[in-house]
Amino acid sequence: MNGKEDGKEVTSSDPEGATETINLTVTDFVLLGFHELPDFQLVFIFIFLVIYVATLVGNSLTTGLFCFDPHFHSPMYILLCNMSVLDMSFTSMVLPKLLDIFLTGNNVISYHGCIAQVFFFVVLMVSEYFILAAMAYDRYVAICHPLRYSYFMSLQDCFWMAWTSWSIGVIEGIFFTLLISSCTFCRSNEVDHLFCDMKPLMMLSCSDTQTIEMVIFVLGFIFGFVPSVMTLVSYIYIISTILKINSKEGRHKTFSTCSSHLTVILFFYGTVLGMYMRPKSSYSMDQDRLFAILYAGVIPMLNPLIYSLKNQEVKKALCRIEKQLFFSKSSGPNN
Repeated sequence: MNGKEDGKEVTSSDPEGATETINLTVTDFVLLGFHELPDFQLVFIFIFLVIYVATLVGNSLTTGLFCFDPHFHSPMYILLCNMSVLDMSFTSMVLPKLLDIFLTGNNVISYHGCIAQVFFFVVLMVSEYFILAAMAYDRYVAICHPLRYSYFMSLQDCFWMAWTSWSIGVIEGIFFTLLISSCTFCRSNEVDHLFCDMKPLMMLSCSDTQTIEMVIFVLGFIFGFVPSVMTLVSYIYIISTILKINSKEGRHKTFSTCSSHLTVILFFYGTVLGMYMRPKSSYSMDQDRLFAILYAGVIPMLNPLIYSLKNQEVKKALCRIEKQLFFSKSSGPNN
């Protein structure tokens, strides 16, 4: 009998020469990551460390700014705070383990740790869909019904939208986690990805996954379709309203109030659609890893810059903080 313990296959031969496979329970997984590029480990360490630090610093600054500066205590910035938390969580779910693999070579993740990554990935992905839809609705009200903005988008309404977005994410995360936990993994424990995602894990399952795949597809479509339609309809009304403005300067000024959000939407939806809506014939794990780096690292790093560079209120607040720091230093005890 030839075999390996802890989740690997054990094979034995009967007297007639037939081969029988005995499936043992997987207790851990191996994240392959960029195993085929060993010569670039130091480059990857530098790149991902810069991305991780920049993401944490940028999103922490914007979160602190929006939370503690009274000028930003409005629905739009509360939703932006939620986006910053989502971005930091996305990056922290993937990059620390990836850096650990590069630094120590320890690419093993426990079964429960892998399932936890699936849970948090689904929670964060679904929550971001709905937060982006809520932000689109906020921009719709601000541009199309500015005089009734406080009526349609009170702070209470905003908190309710944020709470609902996270709640739907948690509910779907629990459901998807239960589905993936019902699978039996015995073909291999090597996950050819940067983290434990649904697609590569389903490829490792030796149980019948057709029903599970159908349920995941239907739920994913519903929970992705609803906020996508909300976002699309909001921007149809927004663009229609902007085009009715007579002056070019007025159109530009109005569009600038939602350009940051629209940029983030295009980045997010473009990456997710490229990741999950490609036909099977064009499936490539290299492409999946590239898209994973984009939505788990690059986009969360860029989001604070996009909102800061295109938002005049944020620029003014940063200038105020810079002036306060400058004057506090110049008026120190030595002066």
